[in-house]
Amino acid sequence: MAVAFWILAAVSVAAGIAVFVVDSMARATFALLASLLAVGLAFLLIDLQYLGVLIILMMVMEMLIMAVFMIMYMMNPAGLMPMKMVHNNRVAALVAGAVFALLAVGIFLTPWPRRRGEPPADPTHALGLSIMGPKMLVMMVIGVAILATMISTVVLATHRGRYDRYGDDLTRRPPDDPGPGHAHSPQPPVEHHHACGAPNPGEERT
Repeated sequence: MAVAFWILAAVSVAAGIAVFVVDSMARATFALLASLLAVGLAFLLIDLQYLGVLIILMMVMEMLIMAVFMIMYMMNPAGLMPMKMVHNNRVAALVAGAVFALLAVGIFLTPWPRRRGEPPADPTHALGLSIMGPKMLVMMVIGVAILATMISTVVLATHRGRYDRYGDDLTRRPPDDPGPGHAHSPQPPVEHHHACGAPNPGEERT
Protein backbone atom coordinates (compact mmCIF):
# COMPACT_ATOMS: atom_id res chain seq x y z
CA MET A 1 0.00 0.00 0.00
CA ALA A 2 2.85 2.37 0.77
CA VAL A 3 4.29 1.86 -2.71
CA ALA A 4 0.92 2.56 -4.33
CA PHE A 5 0.48 5.67 -2.18
CA TRP A 6 3.83 7.13 -3.23
CA ILE A 7 3.19 6.27 -6.88
CA LEU A 8 -0.14 8.10 -6.73
CA ALA A 9 1.52 11.02 -4.95
CA ALA A 10 4.16 11.24 -7.70
CA VAL A 11 1.49 11.05 -10.41
CA SER A 12 -0.51 13.78 -8.71
CA VAL A 13 2.48 16.12 -8.46
CA ALA A 14 3.66 15.39 -12.02
CA ALA A 15 0.18 15.97 -13.46
CA GLY A 16 -0.13 19.14 -11.40
CA ILE A 17 3.13 20.44 -12.89
CA ALA A 18 1.89 19.49 -16.36
CA VAL A 19 -1.05 21.86 -15.91
CA PHE A 20 1.40 24.77 -16.11
CA VAL A 21 3.64 23.20 -18.79
CA VAL A 22 1.23 22.16 -21.55
CA ASP A 23 0.27 24.75 -24.13
CA SER A 24 -3.48 24.28 -24.52
CA MET A 25 -6.48 24.71 -22.28
CA ALA A 26 -7.85 21.23 -23.04
CA ARG A 27 -4.58 19.49 -22.14
CA ALA A 28 -4.30 21.52 -18.94
CA THR A 29 -7.86 20.52 -18.01
CA PHE A 30 -7.20 16.80 -18.41
CA ALA A 31 -3.82 17.08 -16.67
CA LEU A 32 -5.61 18.65 -13.70
CA LEU A 33 -8.18 15.86 -13.83
CA ALA A 34 -5.40 13.24 -13.74
CA SER A 35 -3.81 14.96 -10.75
CA LEU A 36 -7.07 15.09 -8.80
CA LEU A 37 -7.95 11.49 -9.69
CA ALA A 38 -4.61 10.41 -8.22
CA VAL A 39 -5.48 12.36 -5.06
CA GLY A 40 -8.88 10.64 -4.90
CA LEU A 41 -7.31 7.21 -5.27
CA ALA A 42 -4.82 8.06 -2.52
CA PHE A 43 -7.77 8.86 -0.24
CA LEU A 44 -9.25 5.45 -1.05
CA LEU A 45 -5.96 3.80 -0.11
CA ILE A 46 -6.04 5.29 3.37
CA ASP A 47 -9.63 4.08 3.95
CA LEU A 48 -11.32 7.43 3.38
CA GLN A 49 -13.79 5.96 0.92
CA TYR A 50 -16.37 8.71 1.15
CA LEU A 51 -13.93 11.54 0.49
CA GLY A 52 -12.10 9.55 -2.19
CA VAL A 53 -15.27 8.74 -4.15
CA LEU A 54 -16.51 12.31 -3.64
CA ILE A 55 -13.28 13.78 -5.05
CA ILE A 56 -13.31 11.44 -8.05
CA LEU A 57 -16.97 12.04 -8.93
CA MET A 58 -16.79 15.79 -8.42
CA MET A 59 -13.60 16.25 -10.40
CA VAL A 60 -14.72 14.05 -13.30
CA MET A 61 -18.01 15.94 -13.67
CA GLU A 62 -16.37 19.33 -13.16
CA MET A 63 -13.67 18.76 -15.76
CA LEU A 64 -16.13 17.30 -18.27
CA ILE A 65 -18.38 20.35 -17.87
CA MET A 66 -15.33 22.56 -18.39
CA ALA A 67 -14.43 20.62 -21.54
CA VAL A 68 -17.99 21.01 -22.88
CA PHE A 69 -17.88 24.77 -22.32
CA MET A 70 -14.48 24.94 -24.02
CA ILE A 71 -15.87 23.18 -27.07
CA MET A 72 -18.93 25.46 -27.09
CA TYR A 73 -17.42 28.88 -26.50
CA MET A 74 -13.64 29.01 -26.98
CA MET A 75 -12.33 30.83 -30.03
CA ASN A 76 -9.94 28.05 -30.98
CA PRO A 77 -11.37 24.58 -31.54
CA ALA A 78 -12.04 22.99 -28.15
CA GLY A 79 -9.05 24.71 -26.58
CA LEU A 80 -6.65 22.41 -28.45
CA MET A 81 -4.75 25.14 -30.26
CA PRO A 82 -1.42 26.18 -28.68
CA MET A 83 -1.77 29.19 -26.43
CA LYS A 84 0.15 30.84 -23.60
CA MET A 85 -1.12 29.32 -20.38
CA VAL A 86 0.68 31.59 -17.89
CA HIS A 87 0.65 35.35 -17.70
CA ASN A 88 2.54 37.91 -15.62
CA ASN A 89 4.92 35.26 -14.30
CA ARG A 90 6.97 37.51 -12.02
CA VAL A 91 4.03 38.96 -10.09
CA ALA A 92 2.35 35.54 -9.94
CA ALA A 93 5.52 33.98 -8.47
CA LEU A 94 5.81 36.75 -5.87
CA VAL A 95 2.17 36.41 -4.83
CA ALA A 96 2.40 32.62 -4.66
CA GLY A 97 5.59 32.76 -2.59
CA ALA A 98 4.10 35.32 -0.21
CA VAL A 99 0.92 33.26 0.26
CA PHE A 100 2.97 30.10 0.86
CA ALA A 101 5.16 31.85 3.45
CA LEU A 102 2.10 33.33 5.17
CA LEU A 103 0.39 29.94 5.40
CA ALA A 104 3.58 28.21 6.59
CA VAL A 105 4.03 30.80 9.35
CA GLY A 106 0.38 30.40 10.29
CA ILE A 107 0.87 26.66 10.79
CA PHE A 108 3.51 27.23 13.46
CA LEU A 109 1.91 30.26 15.15
CA THR A 110 -1.68 28.98 15.35
CA PRO A 111 -2.62 27.64 18.82
CA TRP A 112 -4.04 24.35 17.65
CA PRO A 113 -6.61 22.86 20.06
CA ARG A 114 -5.76 19.71 21.93
CA ARG A 115 -7.76 16.58 21.28
CA ARG A 116 -10.58 16.03 23.72
CA GLY A 117 -12.39 12.75 24.10
CA GLU A 118 -12.12 9.75 21.84
CA PRO A 119 -12.46 9.81 18.05
CA PRO A 120 -15.84 8.56 16.77
CA ALA A 121 -16.16 5.07 15.43
CA ASP A 122 -17.02 6.41 11.97
CA PRO A 123 -15.26 9.76 11.45
CA THR A 124 -16.78 10.23 7.97
CA HIS A 125 -20.34 9.87 9.29
CA ALA A 126 -19.61 12.22 12.17
CA LEU A 127 -18.03 14.76 9.83
CA GLY A 128 -21.02 14.63 7.50
CA LEU A 129 -23.46 15.19 10.35
CA SER A 130 -21.33 18.02 11.72
CA ILE A 131 -21.18 19.83 8.39
CA MET A 132 -24.49 19.01 6.76
CA GLY A 133 -26.79 17.86 9.57
CA PRO A 134 -28.44 21.09 10.72
CA LYS A 135 -27.98 22.79 7.34
CA MET A 136 -29.22 20.08 4.97
CA LEU A 137 -32.33 22.03 3.90
CA VAL A 138 -30.25 25.16 3.23
CA MET A 139 -27.73 23.21 1.16
CA MET A 140 -30.49 21.55 -0.88
CA VAL A 141 -32.10 24.93 -1.61
CA ILE A 142 -28.73 26.43 -2.55
CA GLY A 143 -28.04 23.46 -4.85
CA VAL A 144 -31.32 23.98 -6.72
CA ALA A 145 -30.64 27.74 -6.92
CA ILE A 146 -27.16 27.14 -8.37
CA LEU A 147 -28.57 24.71 -10.96
CA ALA A 148 -31.29 27.20 -11.94
CA THR A 149 -28.65 29.94 -12.23
CA MET A 150 -26.48 27.79 -14.51
CA ILE A 151 -29.41 26.92 -16.79
CA SER A 152 -30.58 30.55 -16.91
CA THR A 153 -27.09 31.75 -17.74
CA VAL A 154 -26.78 29.35 -20.66
CA VAL A 155 -30.25 30.24 -21.94
CA LEU A 156 -29.56 33.98 -21.74
CA ALA A 157 -26.11 33.60 -23.31
CA THR A 158 -27.51 31.70 -26.27
CA HIS A 159 -30.61 33.85 -26.68
CA ARG A 160 -31.11 34.94 -30.24
CA GLY A 161 -28.38 32.90 -31.83
CA ARG A 162 -27.66 33.01 -35.54
CA TYR A 163 -30.49 30.57 -36.31
CA ASP A 164 -32.94 32.89 -34.56
CA ARG A 165 -31.68 35.86 -36.54
CA TYR A 166 -31.03 34.31 -39.95
CA GLY A 167 -33.58 31.50 -39.94
CA ASP A 168 -33.17 27.75 -40.00
CA ASP A 169 -31.30 27.83 -43.33
CA LEU A 170 -29.27 30.98 -42.47
CA THR A 171 -30.62 32.83 -45.52
CA ARG A 172 -32.90 35.44 -43.95
CA ARG A 173 -31.86 38.96 -45.02
CA PRO A 174 -31.93 41.27 -43.20
CA PRO A 175 -31.64 39.34 -39.93
CA ASP A 176 -34.55 39.40 -37.54
CA ASP A 177 -33.06 41.83 -35.02
CA PRO A 178 -35.15 43.82 -32.53
CA GLY A 179 -33.40 47.03 -33.61
CA PRO A 180 -30.84 48.41 -36.05
CA GLY A 181 -27.12 47.88 -35.68
CA HIS A 182 -26.69 44.33 -36.90
CA ALA A 183 -23.52 45.33 -38.75
CA HIS A 184 -21.45 44.19 -35.76
CA SER A 185 -22.96 40.72 -35.83
CA PRO A 186 -20.88 37.93 -37.37
CA GLN A 187 -21.90 37.14 -40.89
CA PRO A 188 -22.86 33.52 -41.38
CA PRO A 189 -21.49 31.59 -44.34
CA VAL A 190 -23.52 32.04 -47.50
CA GLU A 191 -24.25 28.98 -49.54
CA HIS A 192 -23.88 29.49 -53.26
CA HIS A 193 -26.58 27.53 -55.01
CA HIS A 194 -25.91 28.94 -58.48
CA ALA A 195 -22.72 27.94 -60.16
CA CYS A 196 -23.38 30.21 -63.15
CA GLY A 197 -22.78 33.37 -61.13
CA ALA A 198 -26.41 34.35 -60.62
CA PRO A 199 -27.06 36.09 -57.32
CA ASN A 200 -28.15 33.92 -54.45
CA PRO A 201 -31.80 34.58 -53.56
CA GLY A 202 -30.84 34.69 -49.91
CA GLU A 203 -28.04 37.27 -50.24
CA GLU A 204 -28.60 40.67 -48.73
CA ARG A 205 -29.23 43.45 -51.21
CA THR A 206 -27.30 46.66 -50.74
